[in-house]
Amino acid sequence: MVRLNKKAFEILTAELQRVSTNDVASHVQQQIVLKRLEKLRLQTGTPMTEDELRGTLDDLFPTFNPKVLRQAAKANRPVSPLPTVMVLGAIAVGGIAGGIWFLNLPYPMIRYPVARMMPMVLLPSFMSMDHNYRQAIATTEQADQLVNNATSSADFDLGATKVKTAQKHLDALPVWFLGYYPSAYCGWFGCSWRFTLDEFQRARKDVARMDARLFQEKNAQTQLQKADVGVNGAKRSYQAAPNPDRKENAIAQWQQAMDQLQEVPSETLAGRTAQTKLKAYERDFQQVVGFSVDNARSGNLIQAAKSSAEAAQQFSADKAQGVEVWQEAEKLWNEAIAPLETIKSEDPDYRQAQNLRSQYQRKIGSVRIRLQQEQQSVQAFEQAQQLQIVLLGSVEQGAKTATPEQISQLRNIENILNKVKQGTTVYPPAQTLLKAARKRLQPIGG
Repeated sequence: MVRLNKKAFEILTAELQRVSTNDVASHVQQQIVLKRLEKLRLQTGTPMTEDELRGTLDDLFPTFNPKVLRQAAKANRPVSPLPTVMVLGAIAVGGIAGGIWFLNLPYPMIRYPVARMMPMVLLPSFMSMDHNYRQAIATTEQADQLVNNATSSADFDLGATKVKTAQKHLDALPVWFLGYYPSAYCGWFGCSWRFTLDEFQRARKDVARMDARLFQEKNAQTQLQKADVGVNGAKRSYQAAPNPDRKENAIAQWQQAMDQLQEVPSETLAGRTAQTKLKAYERDFQQVVGFSVDNARSGNLIQAAKSSAEAAQQFSADKAQGVEVWQEAEKLWNEAIAPLETIKSEDPDYRQAQNLRSQYQRKIGSVRIRLQQEQQSVQAFEQAQQLQIVLLGSVEQGAKTATPEQISQLRNIENILNKVKQGTTVYPPAQTLLKAARKRLQPIGG
């Protein structure tokens, strides 16, 4: 063992360089001390102590920093090796722990033989299962209470933490081990639980369902907050508006934000909160703006009905049009009537809505009549055409007179064509066909 090791030498050398000056005398003193230290590095024997190091330096550097000497002496002390018994003991303990860890790995080809032969070795696994099972059940029940019976957003925040904790403990349970009951552990230590596949799957589904509920609630809370900000911002804008145009814009934003509250899902806590806030916001709106929200909404509904009615009136009832056209007209009139039926009797625009509804009902009645006439006329004309084809097929070439059977067929065609209503799309061709049939009948009648 050397008297001065490398680490102590480096500490002393660094301090020598720091305290030395640039003059020749200091440089010579530094070189002398370095040579002494180099010789100590080559000598074998007991390590230099702090007093011995001080004696080596005192004659040339009497003011050498004692803290550095103490640090160098400490670094120069030899590290005593651990006793062989302790090393072997540590190795043995590590080997045993590693073996138990290996036998507790979550693989059936390892666990099943060990469970049959040495169940006590699996005690860490049984204890882990017992702990994770109890925690999973407890946290799942806590999460269920917080999430499904929440009274505030704080309940959802805590519930989300409990859901994550329950999921963590469920993930730690060995699913492949469900068919094996740890009788050794339960027999010796006692356990009241029964770890079954159905129970595990039910817990999984409950946690997944609560996770989805939390996601929905989070989105609903975001919608609610956005609508809240919109309402309050619009209210401030209205109160600070310098002119009517700005006030109109603020009113529109205010109404839009309240409509967003209606869109928050009602089955969520945020949706129920939104409905409560909406009533207060509507009351404030009426007080601040001077008219009710229902009035504005009914006005919007009436305007929507008029727009649909204008589109429906493009299909003139005095013009012959096909079945598809009349069906489209009927659809548009229905769209015009639908919003009017949603206006309640207590709304200020209820009377106007009922008057428009009566007008539109008459309009749609006329359209339905024309649609029915068109459908019946088209059907009659097509039937007459089919009979004409059959009749022409029965006429012999060169025949100048019709047989009694052909005359009956011509009469039938005439009767069917008389069912084609005037003002329908098939009325003109039906009249042409009717004239041809009557002309065919005239010589016979004469």
